[in-house]
Amino acid sequence: MRFILGLFLFITTLLGDENMSIYDIEVKDIDGKVFTMKKYENRVMLIVNVASKCGFTNQYEGLEELHKKYFDKGLSVLGFPCNQFLSQEPGTEEQIKEFCSLTYGVEFEMFSKIDVNGENAHPLYKFLKESSKGVLGTEAIKWNFTKFLVDKNGKIVYNQWNITGGSVGVFEGNKIGRAKNLEKLKSEIDNLESNV
Repeated sequence: MRFILGLFLFITTLLGDENMSIYDIEVKDIDGKVFTMKKYENRVMLIVNVASKCGFTNQYEGLEELHKKYFDKGLSVLGFPCNQFLSQEPGTEEQIKEFCSLTYGVEFEMFSKIDVNGENAHPLYKFLKESSKGVLGTEAIKWNFTKFLVDKNGKIVYNQWNITGGSVGVFEGNKIGRAKNLEKLKSEIDNLESNV
């Protein structure tokens, strides 16, 4: 009987919990408070891995604009600092919070620094990547400021795999031929008023 129970536990661990939702995942905010993503149930989420020393860091400005424009309509912009891409987020949570606040006036929710790839990837990013694979089934986040748009029911409706835009805001200034993808993401955000 123990063998059967052990085998069952082993198999369910390998397969994971198919009924798990994004709302079951624990996160820690930049001030160290731990809670589940259930806090964002019935809200649209724009989840972004961020970095303070990246060529795309100025996207904080555009993300803050989205926060101000749509927060009261049901959008939560969620920033997850990550130091996995050329060590472009080397600071402590306190330093990151101060930089974001003083440089970009960030008021949207920021979280503790995490890994988005590899063995130590945060459970949220494991969930996001498994639920929304990239080209040819790839799961790796390619760079900073990759975005996931999650609807108010917890379903990923758009992922922006390594489509980080250019030098102005989140969606404008694209100089690398990614305009169609950026416009698609912008359209999803612009439709919030009718979707929320």
